[in-house]
Order: sequence, then structure tokens, then C-alpha cells
Amino acid sequence: MGGFLNLEGRIAVVTGGARGIGLAITRALIAHGVRVHVFDVASGAGDDAAAYMFHRVDITDSAAVAEAVSKLPPDVSLLVNNAGITRDRSAVNMSDDEWSSVLSVNLTGAFHMIRALAPAMRKAGYGRIVNITSINGIRGKFGQANYSASKAGLIGLTKTLARELGPKGVTVNAVAPGMVMTDMALALPAEIVDKAKAESVMPTLATPEDVANAVLFLLSDAASRITGEVIRVDAGQYL
Repeated sequence: MGGFLNLEGRIAVVTGGARGIGLAITRALIAHGVRVHVFDVASGAGDDAAAYMFHRVDITDSAAVAEAVSKLPPDVSLLVNNAGITRDRSAVNMSDDEWSSVLSVNLTGAFHMIRALAPAMRKAGYGRIVNITSINGIRGKFGQANYSASKAGLIGLTKTLARELGPKGVTVNAVAPGMVMTDMALALPAEIVDKAKAESVMPTLATPEDVANAVLFLLSDAASRITGEVIRVDAGQYL
């Protein structure tokens, strides 16, 4: 099951892993023999929920993260910071809460997770961290000052932690999706999806599984000398 990715038997934490892109990552990890702990504010349903260990955690609360991590097995070596929210509005009309809530989940939450899990990875001399950012954290996006700023911050966090943790055998990378055809995207007005398709150089937009494949690679020993990188999975939308 592990194949050249060599993930069999490892233990992972995936934030926001009960639905959307996060669930695709969770499923892919399980398929490669990884034991997955999902940190999310709501559990999934159906057969998937029985395949992973669910922890109801608000990652914006550092004490809650620390408590949840303290109950995990000591040999967690994989972390995917996927949890994210949007509160889109033009910057001049954006409320304090719309700004702070997005930064708290998308950026501060990832920091809380890394700070809680990195010490054990450092001690073990091995770890893989992947942060899910966005092409809009690289290029900006009208109406997404909060989201774009949080995702740009995540790139800075990725590169800094790659420097800090690299000497201890821990890699830190990011995956930057463009428009991904999740259930949420499929419910958007057609003109929004059509615009994303028009921006892309490939005929079809990325699926959650496409993002999961990039994450799997970066978590694996096949990417053991890759750190501090941002890999776009966007069908060429950023180009």
C-alpha cells in the first residue's frame, strides 16, 4: 500500500480533515496505510468517519490544541494544516470579525498546530509538515484581503519553519491550490467557476484528489530533500 511513497504505519494529524480537500487528504493517507487523526470543529459522516480518529478541536484556541495534542500517540510525524475559512468582502467594508476570524483559523491555527507538534518531531529527528495555502496568497484576490493575507502569511510561516526545523530532519512545505472542484465550488454561481476555467491553461480544474496527491508526495520519503517549497496545484490558473 505504501509503495514508493513509504508512508505505511505513520501517524498523521489533518486539520479540517472531515470534509472537502481535507477529507480527500485524509482518505489518501488512509489508503497508504497511515493512521489519521482529524482535528475539526465538526465530524464527518458515513464510512469515512469510522476510518479515522476524530477530535473536536478549535485550532484558534492554543490551550485546546495543546490538550488535544497531549492525548495523541507520541510518534505523530505527519501534519497537514488544511483547516481554513473565508469571509469575503472588499477591504473597506470588511468588519473586524471578518478580518480576525479568517486570520485566526487560517494562519494562527496553523501556528498553534506546528508549535504543539514540532517538538516531538524535532526530538525524533523526523517529521513532515504541509500547509495548505492558496494561489490567492501569492497573487491576491479582490474581496479576499483577509483570506489572501492569511494564506500569504502561511507561506512566510512555511519558509521560516523550514529553516528552523530543517536541521532536525523536519521538512515544511506548502501546497497552493487554485479553484478546486469541491462540493462548495460546485455550488458557486457558474460565472465564478467559468472565470477560473478561463484563467487556467488546462481544460479542467483541479479536484480535491489532485491536491491530496501533491500533499502525499511532500509527506513522503520521496520528497525527503524538499523543504520550504510552495507547489501550486491549479491547472495553470496562476500563470
